[in-house]
Amino acid sequence: MSECVFCKDLPKVMENDLAYAIFDIAPISKGHALVIPKRHVEQIFDATPEEGAAMRALVMSMRGLLQEKHSPDGCNIWVNSGKAAGQVVMHAHIHIIPRYKGEVIHIKDHLKGNIE
Repeated sequence: MSECVFCKDLPKVMENDLAYAIFDIAPISKGHALVIPKRHVEQIFDATPEEGAAMRALVMSMRGLLQEKHSPDGCNIWVNSGKAAGQVVMHAHIHIIPRYKGEVIHIKDHLKGNIE
């Protein structure tokens, strides 16, 4: 999948055997990160149980890093699965979106998919 941006060698914040984490290039809040399986799977539901566990482990580790680095007041864990759900990059990924008191984010502006 050479045309898939997530299949390229991106600068990783952390990784394990089956998944890796990066910071989003178009963050909707300070510290917005993505957790991505290393194997190309289009939707989160296509991941193996082992890949799912590896991604969950990185979500937990990234949340700790974000808490230490940015001290958010909360966090959204967000998955878009399929174009109709707003998935833009067709390689499964989990968004970790730190939230801050008083912050207003416009999620609809971040979604580029065909939402009806």
